[in-house]
Amino acid sequence: MSGDSDCTRTSPSAGSPSDTEFAPARPKYVCSLSPDLVTKAREELQEKPEWRLRDVQALRDMVCKDYPSLGTCLDDAFLLRFLRARKFDYDRALQLLVNYHSCRRSWPEVFSNLRPSAIRPVLESGFVTVLPHRDPEGRHVVCIRPDRWSPSQYPITENIRAIYLTLEKLIQAEETQVNGIVILADYKGVSLSKASHFGPFVAKKVIGILQDGFPIRIKAVNIINEPRIFKGIFAIIKPFLKEKIANRFFLHGCDLNSLHQNIPPVILPEEYGGTAGKLDISAWNELLLASEEDFLHDFSQLVLPCESFPQEMLVSGDAEEKQCDDSLRGVKAQLYYCY
Repeated sequence: MSGDSDCTRTSPSAGSPSDTEFAPARPKYVCSLSPDLVTKAREELQEKPEWRLRDVQALRDMVCKDYPSLGTCLDDAFLLRFLRARKFDYDRALQLLVNYHSCRRSWPEVFSNLRPSAIRPVLESGFVTVLPHRDPEGRHVVCIRPDRWSPSQYPITENIRAIYLTLEKLIQAEETQVNGIVILADYKGVSLSKASHFGPFVAKKVIGILQDGFPIRIKAVNIINEPRIFKGIFAIIKPFLKEKIANRFFLHGCDLNSLHQNIPPVILPEEYGGTAGKLDISAWNELLLASEEDFLHDFSQLVLPCESFPQEMLVSGDAEEKQCDDSLRGVKAQLYYCY
C-alpha cells in the first residue's frame, strides 16, 4: 500500500510528472515488534496491525496535500514514528511532523552539521549516555550528568545536540517507539555558573522539541542529587511544561531508595546504588559513532529549503530571545537566591 501514492520526498520542484516518474521505490516496512508489543501498541497507542499501512498512507497523503514543500522523508517506517507518538491521531501526528521540521529549521546552532562525530567531545565527557539495560517496562534509560560539562570547553548547545542525536538513535527502534524512554538526570555538583547558561530562551527551545517537536514518549524524568539551585532551574523549565509532562518529574534528592522505586537497582550502575557494575559510557559512544553514515543518509532527506518552508511555522530566534529577556532577569535573581 505504501507504494500507491505518487508523492515523493518533496522539494521546491517536486510535483511535476518528470520529477516523480522515475522516483525510487520506498523501503518496504517490516514490523519488528514482538507479539506482546503488538498487543501493547494496540491497547496503548490505538495501533491496529491490519490498518497500519493504511494509516501511514493517510498521513503521507495529508503531508503531500497540506505541506507539499515540507521536504520530509515519506517512508513508512519514518512516518510510523509520528503516528505512534500521537496514538494514531492523523491531525496530531501531522502537526508533530511539521513541528519536527520547524524545530530543526529554526535553531541552526543545534541542527547544522548534526552528526555523531561532531559531538565527540560531549560523548567522551560522559554528559549523556544510555544505560545498557532496559527497565521492566522495556524502556531505555537516558542518563544525563551536567557536572561532566565544562562551559569553557564548548557551549551548552553542544550538549543539546548530543541529547538530540541520542534520541534520534533510540527512536529508530520500534520497541522504543512503543515503550518510550526514561530520563535519569544527576545534578550533583551543578554550580550557579552552569545553571546561568540554561536561561528561558534555551529552556523554551528544548522543552518545545521534547514535548511537541520529536516523536518520542518520555515516560518519566528522575532527578537526583539536585542542589538548592535546582529550584531556580525548575522555575525556568516549569512554565513551558504541559501538566502531563510536569507530573512525570520525580525529585529524589540524595535518596537512592526513592530512585529505586522508579528504576530498579538491577539495571542501575554502582554510582546510583545499583548492581549493574560501574557506569560505562564506551559502549553507547561506540554505537552512536558507528551510526555516522546512517545519520548522514537519514538527515540528508530532511533538508528544509529556506525559500519553500512555510514561514508561518517558524519563530524568529531573535524575537524569542527578546521575549525572554525580562524573564531571564527574574530567573537569574532567583538562581542567586537559591544558591
